[in-house]
Amino acid sequence: MPMPPTSAESPHVPSNTLPTAFPTAFFTKSIQTSLLSLSLFLIPTVSLADGQTKEFKLPPVDTSDKSRCQIKGSAIGQANAARDKLYDLRLCNLAGSKAGGFDLSGVIMTDTDVSGSDFVETQFSKGYLHDSNFQGADFTNGIIDRASFFKSDLRQAVFHNAVLTGTSFEGANVEGADFSDAYIGDFDIRNLCKNPTLKGTNEKTGMETRISVGCK
Repeated sequence: MPMPPTSAESPHVPSNTLPTAFPTAFFTKSIQTSLLSLSLFLIPTVSLADGQTKEFKLPPVDTSDKSRCQIKGSAIGQANAARDKLYDLRLCNLAGSKAGGFDLSGVIMTDTDVSGSDFVETQFSKGYLHDSNFQGADFTNGIIDRASFFKSDLRQAVFHNAVLTGTSFEGANVEGADFSDAYIGDFDIRNLCKNPTLKGTNEKTGMETRISVGCK
């Protein structure tokens, strides 16, 4: 009858080959990956603009580019892929522009004059639209989500049936603007209703500004 092996005959596994190396390396790699993902999530970028950010660090205006102050658009959804540089319209006089149906997503406007412009069905997603003149501009049926109109002049502007989710009007003058049938989130409505300039009547549509927002 075979005898069981004695302790001296039992196979010996050296301590430095115990199966702990792989799990240790695996968990170390997992922790490093998690930390990298977290750091990327915390880095603020213009592409993550949500309409509530008041200021980004922008490069100086390239005044040497003589063709810079032109509104150039493309088919909706294609503009971002078509552009190879910042869409910069700062300090431009573009009053009365005809840009209906253009995709101007991510455009940067500061001290820009686009008063009386046609932006019907135009897309301004994540637009940086600060300290600019939009007086009397028509944004009917436009998509202006996650944009910021910080301290801009929007008197008599028309936002009829426009998408305005996540867009900030903080510090903007919206007297006489028409927001009738616009899609605005509850949080955004509460903020807009606190704007002291939310009053008057739109001369083009006859709509009372405060009523058009639905303020209680």
